[in-house]
Amino acid sequence: MKPPPEERHGIEWLRGIVRRLLAPDGCPWDRKQSLESLRRYLLEETYEVLDALDEGDRAHHAEELGDLLFQIVFQAELGGHTLESIIEGIGRKLIRRHPHVFGDQRVETAEEVRVNWEQIKREERGGAGSLLAGVPRAMPALPRAQGLSSRAAAVGFDWPDAAAVRDKVLEEIAELDEAVAAQDPAGVDHELGDLLFALVNWARKLRVDPEEALRRANWRFVARFSHVEEALARRGRTPAESSLVEMEALWQEAKVVLRAQRRRAGLAPPAAHAGPLARPGAASERDRSGARPPARRSGRRRPAPRRGRRAPARPPGAARPAGGRRRRRTPRRRRGA
Repeated sequence: MKPPPEERHGIEWLRGIVRRLLAPDGCPWDRKQSLESLRRYLLEETYEVLDALDEGDRAHHAEELGDLLFQIVFQAELGGHTLESIIEGIGRKLIRRHPHVFGDQRVETAEEVRVNWEQIKREERGGAGSLLAGVPRAMPALPRAQGLSSRAAAVGFDWPDAAAVRDKVLEEIAELDEAVAAQDPAGVDHELGDLLFALVNWARKLRVDPEEALRRANWRFVARFSHVEEALARRGRTPAESSLVEMEALWQEAKVVLRAQRRRAGLAPPAAHAGPLARPGAASERDRSGARPPARRSGRRRPAPRRGRRAPARPPGAARPAGGRRRRRTPRRRRGA
């Protein structure tokens, strides 16, 4: 059977191709797929879109958006959904959640829009259920922690300021130290999780996206370690054949070299970099470092008590299982301790 006519390269043309692939005499691999088996490919294509964004290559970005669109059309066919019903659903949702654009409501700021959006979502659900229910459980842990803490903070369940969260971070480090000293693997796991959650909240208070901050740190690691590998290769050795002292010296050299490259290119420091596609013509991370950045594969906590008040024995949602170890609470540390 011939492919669908190419009169219009629109969504109907793509849907025709997908239906042809799924036909009895179509592609054996495509016909073997299910909604469950496609989960990994949906994530993979999403990460590749993000990777293309990071590279700043607009043609690559368009290509990856096409791959992601194919996944949507493919899943629609397997799930028995029509594209018309999907488009109608999202269109009506956007109109309903933008009364300041398609209705008479007036707003002045983006924050007002966000608050109204969340209120409309709650009304759509009948106002029932937890405030946290809308944060997908399948999300990676770091962005899910961001979502959970942000939603709790929106209703006042939050630390008063960044300094208070810093105190909580120091407290969690002390508790992690206790678990390590006690050689308690389960306790280390628990306390490390609490520490990571506290760090996400500290980032939120500092108005830093922890996912982006960690992603940029990953880029820097790849760029610097690549410099180490290349320098060692010129000496006829691999990292496994080199000493830690030699690799550390090359690592420090890499920091200087990469920083100089950014200065010569007139680029902002990585922490302020908004992404190449945000500024047409900006160099990609690969241009800056010689290494392609990796794709992203890709509980509520109580607010810290104010000084002078005694903290509850355990924050909500963080109770230990029955029979778990009991911990001595450490005194709160002063800032800078």
